[in-house]
Amino acid sequence: MESAAVKGEGLVIPLIDFSRFLNGNPEQRKETANAILHGFQTAGFVYLKGLPITSEYRKHVFETSAKYFRLPLETKMTHCWTSPEANRGYSAPGREKNTDLTDPEEIKKLRDAVPDLKESMEIGREGEPGHPNHWPEEQGEIVGFKETMLGFHTKCKELHMEVMRAIAVGLGIEETWFDSYTDVGDNTLRLLHYPEVKRDVFKINPGQVRTGSHSDYGSITLLFQDSQGGLQVQSPTGAFVDAAPIEDTCVVNAGDLLARWSNDNIKSTIHRVVEPPSKQGEVYPSRYSIAYFCNPNFNRFIEAIPKTYASEKDRKYQGINSGEYLVQRLTATY
Repeated sequence: MESAAVKGEGLVIPLIDFSRFLNGNPEQRKETANAILHGFQTAGFVYLKGLPITSEYRKHVFETSAKYFRLPLETKMTHCWTSPEANRGYSAPGREKNTDLTDPEEIKKLRDAVPDLKESMEIGREGEPGHPNHWPEEQGEIVGFKETMLGFHTKCKELHMEVMRAIAVGLGIEETWFDSYTDVGDNTLRLLHYPEVKRDVFKINPGQVRTGSHSDYGSITLLFQDSQGGLQVQSPTGAFVDAAPIEDTCVVNAGDLLARWSNDNIKSTIHRVVEPPSKQGEVYPSRYSIAYFCNPNFNRFIEAIPKTYASEKDRKYQGINSGEYLVQRLTATY
């Protein structure tokens, strides 16, 4: 039913046909759910194919994203990211530093020394009171930008809910148990552009990366990649293993809050983006990806999921509000 999308250094990330969960019979759905849960428990990552997102639609979204990043920097800066509470808008190269460090001063030192070589545009749930999205003026190439991105946000929200249902089935709890935690869509669609960069940049500074080593904060992340490559996932040995793009798949990884929510039955695994594995040519071309960061509804209180602990004393973490947790984590990153 499944094969390995990534295998090396003790890390096995499965490639799973998600259509068997969406459209299969009860036995196929249960098998698929178990495979997804097992992937999250052992690797923290899975690759999903058979998605309800066509390759043509995905191509259109990527083309629309690339058109946005072609806007002049001064134009993009008028859509600037403002605060962890809003978590919306444009971030210029060097603004954010992804890392597994937690001390703000240490993060600042690292950001100053080896800034991440990327720019991004964050789009949240439309209509959240007090936190409007920062939409560009639609003219020329980017006419239709808002409609395209809101449509993709909705499709990703639906996929998020289905993946959480699969996790529930794998855990042996009610399939819809997570629905009341995911139905609002307090998630972030992040458009990412890693500008072309001279190969020498990585030779001169061996610590230079396109995105630093980090784990994600929320429940799960849906990652759509182009063909350039560079994503690496940390293995049980500590070595980083290439997670190469596979056409018409979505890479899904568990975040820190889901690990906490699952009482550490699910892993949140460190990953990064480095220079392309091919290492050919004097200039590496631009890389584009789209990440959809999923969270429990911000007003929900998160404590251990049923069947992830035997008794009250086995709970590893105190409960926490979903929205407050995300703000705490974002505050350290920017």
